[in-house]
Amino acid sequence: MRAIETIKNIWKIEDLRKRIITTILLVLVYRVGSYVVLPGIDPANLDALRNQTSKGLMQLLDMFSGGAFSNASIFALGIMPYITASIVIQLLGMVMPSFQKLQREGESGRTKLNQYTRYLTVIILLMQGPAYLVNLRVQMGPVFPSGWLFIVSSTIVLAAGSMFIMWLGERITDKGIGNGISFIILVGIIARLPLAFAAEFTSRLASKQGGLVMFLIEIVFLLAVIAAAILLVQGTRKVPVQYAKRIVGNKQYGGARQYIPLKVNTAGVMPIIFAQAIMFIPITIAGFSVTNASSFWQSFMSMTGFWYNFVFAFLIIVFTYFYTAITVQPTQMAEDMKRNNGFIPGVKPGKKTADYLDSIMSRITLPGSIFLAIVAILPAFAQICGVSAEFAQFFGGTSLLILVGVVLDTLQQIESHLMMRHYDGLMKSGRIKGRSGAY
Repeated sequence: MRAIETIKNIWKIEDLRKRIITTILLVLVYRVGSYVVLPGIDPANLDALRNQTSKGLMQLLDMFSGGAFSNASIFALGIMPYITASIVIQLLGMVMPSFQKLQREGESGRTKLNQYTRYLTVIILLMQGPAYLVNLRVQMGPVFPSGWLFIVSSTIVLAAGSMFIMWLGERITDKGIGNGISFIILVGIIARLPLAFAAEFTSRLASKQGGLVMFLIEIVFLLAVIAAAILLVQGTRKVPVQYAKRIVGNKQYGGARQYIPLKVNTAGVMPIIFAQAIMFIPITIAGFSVTNASSFWQSFMSMTGFWYNFVFAFLIIVFTYFYTAITVQPTQMAEDMKRNNGFIPGVKPGKKTADYLDSIMSRITLPGSIFLAIVAILPAFAQICGVSAEFAQFFGGTSLLILVGVVLDTLQQIESHLMMRHYDGLMKSGRIKGRSGAY
C-alpha cells in the first residue's frame, strides 16, 4: 500500500510527472535508434559480429550501448567516446595550469571545458568510426559493402549518432530525472538483463544439474552481491570539521560542526574501465602472435583464468590509488578549510591537516580498492560455477556498480522532489543517499 501511495504522490507533483514522462520518451528514442542498422548493411549478416562481441572490451562496449554495437546500428559507438573525452579533459585539468584555471572560473570555465570535451569527442569518433567499420568488414567478409564512399558516409552517420546520444543525455539532465549520460548507460545495461535472465532460467530448467533450485540460489547470491555493491558505493568516512564563530553586525556565523565525507570508493568504476582496456591489449597481441599457446598463456587469455583475474585485480587496485590521488587533493581541501576558518579538532591547520586527510584516504582506499577488485572479478567466479557468460556480467564488474550508483542517484532526486513538497520519502525511515558525481 505504501508503494501505491508513493506512486500517487509522485504523480501529483506536476514538475516531477513531466520530468519522468520526458525521461521515458527520450529513452524510447534512444532504444529505437539502437535497432536502426547502418544503411547498406543487411541485418541478417551480423551473426559474426555478435559472436565476436561475446568477450573482451567489445563486450563492454556492447553492454554500454545496449546491444547497438553488435547490431551495427547508427548508435553503435554509443556514449563511450564522450566519456573518454571527459576523462581526458579531467586529467588535463590535473596537470595543465590553463585547464586548472578554467576549472576555477565557475560557470564560464565549465562552459569552455564542455566545449573542448565536445570537440575532443568528435575527434575520437572520427577515429573510432573507421576502426569499427574495418572490424565489421573483417567479421562479415564479402557481404560487407565495399567502397570508400560507404566508409566515409557510415563514419559520419556513426559520429552523428553518438553526438545525438550525447544531446539526449543533456536533455534528460535538463528536462528529466537524473544525470542523462549516466542514465543512458544504465538503460543500455538494463536492456540486456531480461534476455540474460530468461536465457539463464531456460537453461537451468533444461539442465539436470540443480534445475530451478540452482537458479534460485543464483538469484539469492545476486541480491547479496547487489547489497555488497551498495555498501561499496555508499561507504564513507566522516571527518569532523569545526568552523570558528564570526559576528557580523547582529548576526553570528560559523561555530557549527560539519563533516567531510571521504568515500571509500572515490574512483567509482573508472579503475575497472581502465584495467579492462589494458587487459584487452595483451590478449589481442597474444591471440595474433601465439600459435601454440602454453598453458600459462591460455590461462591468461581466458576470462575465467587465474592469471587473467589476478593481473586484472592487481591493475584495479593500482588504478584505484592513481585515480583517487588525482581526484582527491588533500592540500587543496586543507587550504579551502583554512580560508573559511575551519579546522579539524586536534589537528593544526595547513600542512598538518593535509597530511591527516592524506593518511585517512590512504587507509580507506586500500580496503575499498580490494573490495572493488573482488566485485570486478566476481563474474569470472560466477562463470566457473556454471552461470552463463551473459548473465554472469550482472554479478559484478562495471555493469553492477553503474546500476547501483545511477539508480541510487535517480531515487535520491525523486525523493528530494517529494520531501520539498512535504510528502513522505521513498523509504519508511531514513533517506536515500545517492552517489556523488556522474560517469
